[in-house]
Amino acid sequence: MRVLMVRWALGAVLAGVTLMTMAVDFEGIPAGPELPVKSYLLMDFATGEVIAESNADMQVEPASLTKIMTVYTVADGLAKGLIKLDDRPVISEYAWKQEGSRMFIEVGKQVSVDELLHGDIIQSGNDASVALAEHLSGTKEVFASVMNEHAARLGMKSSSFANSTGLPNPGTYTTARDMALLARALVAEFPDTYKIFSEPEYTYNGITQRNRNGLLGRDPSVDGMKTGYTAAAGYCLVASAVRDGMRLVSVVMGAASDGARTQASQALLNYGFRFYESRRLYAAKAPITAGKVWQGELDEVQVGLAENLDMLLPRADLGDSLKAVAELDKPLIAPLAEGQAVGKMVVSYKDKPVRTLPLVALFAVPEGSWAKRAMDSVKLMME
Repeated sequence: MRVLMVRWALGAVLAGVTLMTMAVDFEGIPAGPELPVKSYLLMDFATGEVIAESNADMQVEPASLTKIMTVYTVADGLAKGLIKLDDRPVISEYAWKQEGSRMFIEVGKQVSVDELLHGDIIQSGNDASVALAEHLSGTKEVFASVMNEHAARLGMKSSSFANSTGLPNPGTYTTARDMALLARALVAEFPDTYKIFSEPEYTYNGITQRNRNGLLGRDPSVDGMKTGYTAAAGYCLVASAVRDGMRLVSVVMGAASDGARTQASQALLNYGFRFYESRRLYAAKAPITAGKVWQGELDEVQVGLAENLDMLLPRADLGDSLKAVAELDKPLIAPLAEGQAVGKMVVSYKDKPVRTLPLVALFAVPEGSWAKRAMDSVKLMME
């Protein structure tokens, strides 16, 4: 029997609402695989639910997985209009002389942000990482502070970043859980930037380098993300894949070799896709039911959910095991604002409640006329 702890998070729209956390018994599903790595985690993208984990909160060096946060920070700057893809920053001597993996940019030359992103993601160029940091924030120190602000906002409670490259530094550390949170956020918020992670190779300055993600090409469902390696960190890999409309994110930290991290990541993804599926019960802002409204211009309001209701479930026919019941507040009295909570949805698995979240009005209902309000007041007293 596989016991899965449901941890739901619907975002800022439901801030302040208490959501239930219940243990769900999924019979017939084996525990996650035992892997020869320091730590790992497998997450369902749609729900954020953790499917399997081992030492997922152990603090470790991220090595070049740091560049996922670098890319996230740059993508955020692009989205906010702080920089543009066709910007051509001048490469500093400090960026040019970075050690380790490089894009081979040249000091004093102008290189576009788009080219630097490709060099950072595909070629894992430390020189590209620094050049991006300097262009967006002026100095690597300011850029690192922005990285840490993003980490805090994303709930990466056990991570810190001291540079944009992932080169060893006492101030740079993370966990498998935090890396999964970051990867999920990058895919969700910046899908166009994420597409670069799927490119198999990139050529710059006449030098072609292949993407170091060993799952690309080997598993056609994999479309990213990033590798990392230092002697202390070992071989690390964050990967993401989509099969039959379901996306998973896997994180492997501290494998003994490139092949070992690839095999461990493949095992995690195969396990998740084999035994689980993400199911959308209701789409955001789609009518689920209607409620009677008193003292309003309208006598009825359509009711639904503010966001999609996705659930991670066993990959099997559930029959009548899964139930969702809408419970509306009574009476509903105008005025009602669009998005106002007017009840709750209770989801049960095998008659055990596993999720409770607000139902909201899908459109506003203004107050009715004086006569309508007076008539409905009398009717309410007779209810």
